[in-house]
Amino acid sequence: MSDTRHRPAAALTAVLHRLPPRTLRGRLSLVALLTATLLMLVLTVAFNSVAGHRLRHQADDELRTRAAAVATTVDTSGGTVRVLETSHDDLLDANVWIYAGRHLLEQPPAAGHLTRVADALAARGGQRCVTTTVQRPLRLCSHPVPGAGGRATVVTALDLSPYRSSADTLLLGSLALDAVMLACTYALTRLAVGRALRPVRTMTDQATQWSAVASEERFGSMRHPAELARLGGSLDALLDRIRTLLRYERQLTGELSHELRTPLSRIVAELDWWQAHPRTADQTRATHQVIADAAESMRTICDTLLDDARDGTLTAPGTAEVMPVLHRLAEVPYAPGQLTITATGPHLVAGVPPALLERIVSPLLANACRYADSLVTVSAYRTPDGAPDGVRIDIVDDGPGVPPPFVGQLFEPGRRADPGDGHGGAGLGLPLARRLARSAGGEVTYDSSHTSGARFVISLPTG
Repeated sequence: MSDTRHRPAAALTAVLHRLPPRTLRGRLSLVALLTATLLMLVLTVAFNSVAGHRLRHQADDELRTRAAAVATTVDTSGGTVRVLETSHDDLLDANVWIYAGRHLLEQPPAAGHLTRVADALAARGGQRCVTTTVQRPLRLCSHPVPGAGGRATVVTALDLSPYRSSADTLLLGSLALDAVMLACTYALTRLAVGRALRPVRTMTDQATQWSAVASEERFGSMRHPAELARLGGSLDALLDRIRTLLRYERQLTGELSHELRTPLSRIVAELDWWQAHPRTADQTRATHQVIADAAESMRTICDTLLDDARDGTLTAPGTAEVMPVLHRLAEVPYAPGQLTITATGPHLVAGVPPALLERIVSPLLANACRYADSLVTVSAYRTPDGAPDGVRIDIVDDGPGVPPPFVGQLFEPGRRADPGDGHGGAGLGLPLARRLARSAGGEVTYDSSHTSGARFVISLPTG
């Protein structure tokens, strides 16, 4: 029973929720229509009130004029009040009553109820008016005869039907005019709002299109009114954020692809080697171990890059012994014939997790091994005296080095000095190493003063 009672109320609520227009254009038009309706209602009531008052004033003027004309036929010079015979006796037949005190001297024929109303007015004395209805609306006014000292009174009556008809005509005319004005207001408001919102619709379509293709176009370069200019500024900021997010997404995808390529190559090479010929159990276990290590390396790479991508800072600070990490990274199949790793000073500990240290050093070491002619040197040492306490790692190769014009673009993602030099790479390793080092409070720089080959310096806080 409860559900049955609440069902009509819920249906009514749903209908009421659907009644307001869903579009801004419709809502603004409705607000304008309601505002205009309220204003027209107030004006119509005020206009018809003023018109009714004016018509009643005209009727009273007409009654006073007739009373003054009738008063000229009343003789009050003697001791008695008497009505003179004139050529305008027809006035006495036109709803006119003449009283001597309270005594009725003359009245229109078949007055009936009106005579009682006139008697009451005459009894009260003075100038008074009253409206009554006897088959039709009538206005009665009493007027003392001038010079009679209140001994004689004239009461006149006037049919208000013509005046009421005029008032009704004015009311109908004003209502018709209100309807026309409201219709025009609604139509013009919809037209004006539609034209005003057309640039917004165009800007919305353009923003959708530009965000889909990562366009460089922006609304700031277009001329718009102040309100639309602010909207364009907001959309430009949103488009810039979308473009930045897309760039970060592409960068992260490229970095993951770049870093995962090496362990995947090791897995493919081991599987190809294992499938080429029958292997002993020890060789199979060794292959499995290499594949497991490569898979673990892939997991570490993904965790490290995703942690850095979340907020650009280390989510799990830690320390790493530098030399074991460097020796582990030196076990790469693409290393040149001479790869030397040296350490200067006491036990070196960097203030970064081991996985992050690997990801910082690995791209630089891979880059050195790729371009070296025969020799790659990796040196780890503490920062010199007078500099902030930390650990430095130098990676030096005897290759062709970096062309001087390209030094300023060396750490820009996707940039290579000579894409057709025959070496693989996507230009993402060096920017990744610098970004990860900076996220740990360190830095990666290129020593342009080094002439024979290339020298990269990794600076990290000490552990």
